Amino acid sequence: MKIVFNRQSISEAIAPLMCAVSNKSTVPAIEGILIEAVEPDTCTLTTYDLKMGVQITIHPEVIEGGSYVINAQKFNQTVKVMDGDEVTLTVDDKLTATFEAGKSTHKMNALRGSDFPEIPRILGNKGFVVNQAVLKKMISKVSHAMGVNDQRPVLNGCYFKIVEDNLLTVACDGFRLAKCAISTEMTNAGDDGVPMNYSFIVPVKTVGELQRMLLDSEEEDARIFVSRKNILMKLGDLNFFSCLIDGDYIEYDHVILSSHRIGIEVDKNALLSALDRAALITEEKIAGSVRSHVKLQIEGDLLKIFANSTAGSTYDELPIEHEGDDLVIAFNNRYLIDSLRSCTADRVKISLTSALTSINIEPVEKSDDHSELFFLLPVRMKE
Repeated sequence: MKIVFNRQSISEAIAPLMCAVSNKSTVPAIEGILIEAVEPDTCTLTTYDLKMGVQITIHPEVIEGGSYVINAQKFNQTVKVMDGDEVTLTVDDKLTATFEAGKSTHKMNALRGSDFPEIPRILGNKGFVVNQAVLKKMISKVSHAMGVNDQRPVLNGCYFKIVEDNLLTVACDGFRLAKCAISTEMTNAGDDGVPMNYSFIVPVKTVGELQRMLLDSEEEDARIFVSRKNILMKLGDLNFFSCLIDGDYIEYDHVILSSHRIGIEVDKNALLSALDRAALITEEKIAGSVRSHVKLQIEGDLLKIFANSTAGSTYDELPIEHEGDDLVIAFNNRYLIDSLRSCTADRVKISLTSALTSINIEPVEKSDDHSELFFLLPVRMKE
């Protein structure tokens, strides 16, 4: 195999591939990039860690075709340090990969392409096309609430539900829940006659990488295909595929309280500023632990924000519109900040019942084609 790459182009192509490279494995092939070259100018690069994979097609000059695997970290580092605008990669019959640029030559071992694990085939008739910017925005609103190492596997990811032109995303880690729904134009990319009415759970790591890959452009679409176990996302020349989490998602609507005794309306940015100041106290590391509780006191038309620790104390107050009783309640400050920051509205409504009951955060102004709600459990206050 012999390929001539533009150095900048191959560096840009390698970047998204690195997220699906295994760093510690007994299978050397999944620590590498599968390079499949076809004359005269097509080269497919694939990484796959047995759970998540990325595939991209580029168009260098292919002098001799072939299929080989080269260690991804070494490939990436070598391309970056080579001089010149072009890099020539040659792999001989003895599985020696040689990189040449200008007068520089660098050699390393390669593996045969047949050693690379088989990529999962997305078999099924479920598929849809959605704008990348819309999908990225929906994920960004709920991703902070995903579980990471929860004992319930279904919480370690993001739940998606597609019903015709309606897209719903939900995430929950047991302490907080985020739910966002939007009515948007989506095209059925599955088999003709199969309605778009299905749901799936994408693992937390896949969601994080997908969020980085999606563009903010309203001109670019994502083509997504779903089978029982896997998902394939086509983003231009890049294919991103992953396993799905098997299981039924929690009954999230049963978790969220629909009626509360107390309601306040407050300027979101003013409250965030106060909580950011409180974070100087709540997130101070003391004796190996992090104190992250902030206390909110609702009193008449004022919201008072307190935080105390051995590192110091902070106090703020904000004007609010208030219905119901006065209340003192405490939260993990970081969780509260994340929930508020994910809400797009300038003014938010916070619904409460007691110091030990969950709260709902949602925009004051409702939208006909978009809704969002953030659920958060309080922490028990020490006397």
